Amino acid sequence: MNQQILFNEQIELDWQQQWFRFDAILAGQRVPCFITLAQLGRRWSRPIPDPESASVAFEQLRFDLEEEAESLIEDEAFDAQGRIWLGHPAI
Repeated sequence: MNQQILFNEQIELDWQQQWFRFDAILAGQRVPCFITLAQLGRRWSRPIPDPESASVAFEQLRFDLEEEAESLIEDEAFDAQGRIWLGHPAI
């Protein structure tokens, strides 16, 4: 598929739920994309002990995360709520 998928700069960290959310825009619709902090830490190759470290890790890996999310969107790997979860099979 040759779809135009854009990502905005806005990210949301939910420290209690242990995930990051970032949004893709596809045909004018927001597609919520998530990665757990555990998954992010594995990709960053070090623990994430605090929110500041989480933000640094996300920013350092942003390009790769957005590329993976784009691929999952193109594969229509949405969960039952229409979300994309990096590192998890669609539910």
